[in-house]
Amino acid sequence: MTKTPVVFIHGLWLHASSWQPWVDLFRDAGYDPVAPGWPHEPETVEEARAHPEAVANIGINDAVGHYADIIDGLGAAPVVIGHSFGGLIAEKLLGQDLAAAAVAIDPAQIKGVLPLPLAQLRAGFPALGNPTNLHKAVSLTQKEFRFGFGNALDEEESDALFERWTIPSPARPLFQAAAANFVMHSQAKVATDNEHRGPLLLISGTADHTVPDVVTRSTLKQYRDSAAVTELQQFEGRGHSLTIDHGWKDVADAVLEWLGQHLPDAAGDAGHDASHDLSTSAPA
Repeated sequence: MTKTPVVFIHGLWLHASSWQPWVDLFRDAGYDPVAPGWPHEPETVEEARAHPEAVANIGINDAVGHYADIIDGLGAAPVVIGHSFGGLIAEKLLGQDLAAAAVAIDPAQIKGVLPLPLAQLRAGFPALGNPTNLHKAVSLTQKEFRFGFGNALDEEESDALFERWTIPSPARPLFQAAAANFVMHSQAKVATDNEHRGPLLLISGTADHTVPDVVTRSTLKQYRDSAAVTELQQFEGRGHSLTIDHGWKDVADAVLEWLGQHLPDAAGDAGHDASHDLSTSAPA
């Protein structure tokens, strides 16, 4: 039986290799996973830190086109799983009917989402605080990472994740998302009214500073005009680091369980039980 491909898409400030535990888990579950980086992203964390100019000025549509080209070479519509801006990209690919299903974990806000909590403004300030950053790649400090990603962790774990996975990332997507509701043809716009797309799962960490839970709940509401399956799972007390911290497998198991329900033929042995505290909304 042909294995269903899975494409993992990271967000800003994390390297593609941060998905490796997920890749291993999904391969063991019967999928065919890949975790490609953003356009021009160096192969390693060390190279990415040494060459921030490689990803400078990359926008949302640049990344979407990059992943669309990767999907085109897979031979079958994949499951697309994205975190943060990777979640927004996953939503766009699903809306364009390029994916069999999508999971958007703490996804960056799409056009139409109105809440803008103070914590989110502070988390985005390292990039948005200077207009000249639009064309640059920006790095986080250890302290900025702890606020935006590791606020639900102890300081030791947050600092370890910072050292292991963080890279400079283009600031342009943050500016595009921040201005989305004032731009007619914003690159942060998603085809939320597509009724023929595959199922979508939104995941939110309720303690997230970078993409607060209220933002993800507002994203869910944007899909109210589509009859396609759209669901939300909330992980209590989890922050933006939920895909890479000590509790990552709780989230990954929940995704495998959801895929087993909505794409039952996608994998042959995805017999994973999720043991975590979450709540699930009714379909939008």
